[in-house]
Amino acid sequence: MPWSWEALWEWNAGKKPAQLSVQVPRPCARLCTCAECDRSARSIGCGQRNRACALLPRGPVWWVLPSSLRCIRDSPSSHPGPPCVLELGMFPELNNLLNTTPEGAEQGKLTLLCDAKTDGSFLVHHFLSFYLKANCKVCFVALVQSFSHYNIVGQKLGVSLTAARERGQLVVLEGLKSAVDVFFRPREEPHPLQFLREANAGDLQPLYAFVRDALQPVDSGEAAWRCPVLLVDDLSVLLSLGVGPVAVLDFVHYCRATVCQEWKGNVVCLVHDSGDTEDEESDVLLNGLSHQSHLILRAEGLATGFCKDVHGQLRILWRRPLQPNTHQDRSLTYQYKIQDKSVSFFAKGMSPAVL
Repeated sequence: MPWSWEALWEWNAGKKPAQLSVQVPRPCARLCTCAECDRSARSIGCGQRNRACALLPRGPVWWVLPSSLRCIRDSPSSHPGPPCVLELGMFPELNNLLNTTPEGAEQGKLTLLCDAKTDGSFLVHHFLSFYLKANCKVCFVALVQSFSHYNIVGQKLGVSLTAARERGQLVVLEGLKSAVDVFFRPREEPHPLQFLREANAGDLQPLYAFVRDALQPVDSGEAAWRCPVLLVDDLSVLLSLGVGPVAVLDFVHYCRATVCQEWKGNVVCLVHDSGDTEDEESDVLLNGLSHQSHLILRAEGLATGFCKDVHGQLRILWRRPLQPNTHQDRSLTYQYKIQDKSVSFFAKGMSPAVL
């Protein structure tokens, strides 16, 4: 039996019914404006007493997973009915695979993001928006793209990096811009990328000092954030700039000891796997980080080549680095397709285009 709208409100209030999906009627053809998400959407259940707003494909009947619905409370609604609007959240399927939510994010963990023969930047955008929605203080070391690029993608995922930086929740080190500024400063002035001016590029202590100062808890009247988070995109760039893998591993070790152990925060790093057996530095960095990580997400290209309906596969590995003999590591593998504002995951051979 399909859920009623009253059952949906009970589920959002914490009383979850036994069904695993929601059957909703086909919307009318009239477009309505949703004030909560500031976009045009089709009204579900027109003519009924209770109505909700969501972006859903057209059809006679839909089945929607409750975990993909996000409740917005205490906000003015343009639709009649209860003061609770259901909205499709971004990257809900990845959160389901990881069994996590912004409200229940774990602390004290090191997450390793790895891409091989594909672009794994969508994982960086996911965790950046994830921790901002979780009300965490985020230090983002962006060494690949400009801030405007991350901000445009973040707006598609429902977060504004500009607003987060203005309210002090987000601290960004824009590598493309800072790499030029460091050469026009006196040598006496400290700079996070000071190693670019040194003949022996192996000292990442100024970069660690920048992260420590950005995430250090303060007792002033500033907003109290949930926990500090360090996000790096990506560490392989440091190898390309002449930094040795041992120096990069030392940098991650100090950040993990400070952010994860001392402040009970999280560290998320992206590393590129070139797949070249002659690239020993990349292998040393990747293997060293893998042994320290609690969660590894590895995005890989398809062995059969390019496909417009399946963009790659994602391997998820849960590890316990401090307790190697107590529990066995658990892993899952899914294929995925990157869309405009979300990523869909499915088992191997279960792509909708194939079925």
